[in-house]
Amino acid sequence: MFAIIGIVVVFGCIAAGYLMEHGNIMVLLQPAELIIIGGAAAGTVLVANPLHIIKKIAAGIVAVFSGSKFGKQTYIDALKMMYDLLNKARKDGLMALENDVEEPEKSAVFSKNATFMKNHHVRDFVCDSLRMAITGVDAFDLDQMLDLDLEVQHRDASQPTAALSTMADSLPGLGIVAAVLGVVITMGALGGPPEEIGKKVAAALVGTFLGILLCYGLVGPLAANMSKAAEEEHAFLYVMRVLMVSFLKGTAPIMAVEVARRAVPGHVRPSFKELEQACRAPAASAAAAASTAS
Repeated sequence: MFAIIGIVVVFGCIAAGYLMEHGNIMVLLQPAELIIIGGAAAGTVLVANPLHIIKKIAAGIVAVFSGSKFGKQTYIDALKMMYDLLNKARKDGLMALENDVEEPEKSAVFSKNATFMKNHHVRDFVCDSLRMAITGVDAFDLDQMLDLDLEVQHRDASQPTAALSTMADSLPGLGIVAAVLGVVITMGALGGPPEEIGKKVAAALVGTFLGILLCYGLVGPLAANMSKAAEEEHAFLYVMRVLMVSFLKGTAPIMAVEVARRAVPGHVRPSFKELEQACRAPAASAAAAASTAS
């Protein structure tokens, strides 16, 4: 939502300032210049990147406009889910989690968290890690394995951002290309009516304007937003890593959840009371139901 507002503010303020100086907005509408710049920029992305990165770029741009997936409630729900899962492991042993991690869609614990189930990166990270713990990998070795996994995932997540940033950097140069082509056309019209020459010069200058505007006002900020989204997912996976490793080192589930809470980024970190209420609520409800029945 904020990305859309930001784009509207950028283009709205530029158009408003231009109109305040009595500019003709129709002069800025140069489809040919936009095709040259936009088409060439898209072509550079196709030349420089394999298909899987191009798909990630498209998915990342869509994600920018859909908003962050890792808010405070997402962390609360995930930590509560992990608390329930680790309590099950503490009571019945790690082997009791085998069915949960092998078929998470059928798990009574995982299936309660729709957000977790939809994010296959997070789901696979948690399930694969617990699967290794079930097979007997100790906490130290698992921690090293998860560190390697996070490093690889973070590198993969940075590739579409880097590709889009490269595209943004190329836009001013492509704007100059469009402007030069406009000048070539203008030179061919020398000797004609001055009004016609003026229109062609204006169209050529619009090419430079569009290249710089698209770079710093649209594509560059989109790449920066995609980078922050990748950092948010990396932070979430790191919290899951801290939680699982802490439990495997012998920490009680509630304490492991608290250790993980401390690893949550500050702007979305739930308070101790919020998380405790979320984790203890089912137990309190069960106790109340038992006392009522008696």
